[in-house]
Amino acid sequence: MSMTINITDEQRQQFEQEGYFVLESVIPNHFLQLLRGECQNFIDRMDAEMDRQDTDVIGINHRHKRYFVANCFRQQPKLREFLFSDMMSDICRATLGDTAYLFWEQYVVKGAEAGMKFSWHQDSGYVGYPDHKPYLTCWCALDDMSEENGTVHVMPFSQIGIRSWVKHIREEGSNDLVGYFGNEPGIPVIVPAGSIAVFTSINFHCSGQNRTKHLRRAYLAQYSADPILSPDGTKLWGNAEPLLIDGKMAVGSPPPDVPSRIGA
Repeated sequence: MSMTINITDEQRQQFEQEGYFVLESVIPNHFLQLLRGECQNFIDRMDAEMDRQDTDVIGINHRHKRYFVANCFRQQPKLREFLFSDMMSDICRATLGDTAYLFWEQYVVKGAEAGMKFSWHQDSGYVGYPDHKPYLTCWCALDDMSEENGTVHVMPFSQIGIRSWVKHIREEGSNDLVGYFGNEPGIPVIVPAGSIAVFTSINFHCSGQNRTKHLRRAYLAQYSADPILSPDGTKLWGNAEPLLIDGKMAVGSPPPDVPSRIGA
């Protein structure tokens, strides 16, 4: 079961000018229940890995405070139903164009009462080098989002005046990569569960602490117009599973060959 979604001309224009738009209450209930249902399993897996390593911190994961669990669809193929749905292809067509690949996906969860903030960054800052086309982030709210539970703040291009890759600095303690240190507040995404904030990988965004008694759960689905390669061009940085090729659904098509840029 799937569905299509209409992206308005106003939303397309806002994406072009400001780098983002918000779709409220668009995720069908069966997809929302799927994404919610798998979330705790992956939190438990991260806790088990922390136990194995005898630590409470792995990268930017902090036990009970904040979790980033990536490439879950490889371990739970049911998530592919959402990632490669007609709805996600419609969003990609309206933003990336007629060709789109699944680049990355992950759960982003803030713990109850102790949920940590996440510093100002561009998603492209975590790729770590400027030589790639901006990709697309679909930030899917699995819970009602508010300032109190630490929703995401998105920075419009016009508010910050930056629309290119910026080198980030690692923050001691949190291990966050930080790319903006100014005072602009951005736009808080205050939406009901089932909404999607759609923004480019060069839009700065951050999120606050979760001060509520409940988890704050989001699921990120990220797509690229071209395969994103490692800095030396010899391998994929993340994934490159086809969703759209020349405007048509390409789910199940073989991944593209990875060209080498060595010596170029």
